[in-house]
Amino acid sequence: MELRKFVAPEFIFGEGARLHAGRYARHLGARKILLVTDKGVITAGWAEEIAQCLKKEGLSCEIFSDISPNPRAEEVMKGAEIYRNEGCNFIVSVGGGSPMDCAKGIGIVSSNKEHVLHFEGVDMVSNPCPPLICIPTTAGTSADVSQFAIITDRERKVKIAIISKAVVPDIALIDPVTLTTMDSYLTACTGMDALCHAIEAYVSNASSPVTDLNALEAIRLITENLIESLNNPMSMKYRNNMMLASLLAGLAFSNASLGAVHAMAHSLGGFLDFPHGEANAILLSYVISHNYDVASERYDRIGEAMKLKLNGDKKKSICKKIVQLRTEAGITSTLGQKGMKKSDIPQLAYNAIRDACIVTNPKKAKQKDIETIYEQAL
Repeated sequence: MELRKFVAPEFIFGEGARLHAGRYARHLGARKILLVTDKGVITAGWAEEIAQCLKKEGLSCEIFSDISPNPRAEEVMKGAEIYRNEGCNFIVSVGGGSPMDCAKGIGIVSSNKEHVLHFEGVDMVSNPCPPLICIPTTAGTSADVSQFAIITDRERKVKIAIISKAVVPDIALIDPVTLTTMDSYLTACTGMDALCHAIEAYVSNASSPVTDLNALEAIRLITENLIESLNNPMSMKYRNNMMLASLLAGLAFSNASLGAVHAMAHSLGGFLDFPHGEANAILLSYVISHNYDVASERYDRIGEAMKLKLNGDKKKSICKKIVQLRTEAGITSTLGQKGMKKSDIPQLAYNAIRDACIVTNPKKAKQKDIETIYEQAL
């Protein structure tokens, strides 16, 4: 077996975990904190609650919330300027993947004194980042436990991946209660994002026995709980299970990386400002169909984790289940209905084939292959 490494932050999981933010920040030496969040999280009340937790420990904070759903490089740089001007020495992020990725970018820039786009790629961050606590409010992106930060370069119209142990948060406070303010479509998209993380990690050419355990359990949990969490949004049983699934999927993909679905979704996000989880949900079955012949045994085990009886055409059964799950969750659009044009496909494929995630796709993909998949999802 090839050597593999596994990195993860310290994390606290369970109802009430978020309320420990002040104590952990104080223990890690915080003086002035940049609280990175977004407008939706502020409206939901979570950002102010965390600010009060910090203040109870005698810690002051500056709130930065000018962040887009696909966080932009210029937003990172603005946040880094505020961090510096306010004399901050610590970052707390409350929100979904966008605030958490932006917070990671701010930390990188603050310590390394370069534009955030300079750090694109794997292991390009030289200096350690300021201490970072992440408090997720969605069950999908897993930025709270990953060594990935995804930032949009609007000039090139691409999303860049920064992959580095330096961006793994120091502490993740993972509290399922925060999921109760998500609307149904966000619940669906982030849940399908987590499913995609787990599936791509399991078939990745950098997978390991440890990532496999996390990925398969995440797949089982999402299959059994996503629709139930939509039908019963205030049920802590289903919210707990979906947050746990997101955590496990994040631990898997952070260490095994991802594949063509994410490479293609990143391309869509950068070029068309396409919602990430929705793009993953639409693309997933088409990529499985493309990859199946080189990783059939792994996909079959995924089907078993989804409780499928795999008789006859196994590939068709697995893809059908993926489509059924996203459709029941309310994700029914095609890429064309969401704004992608056939004329966009060559550029989208060109960007996707250069994304870091394509390297660990189980089947080597050429630009023409990626164009075909986009056409199928059009």
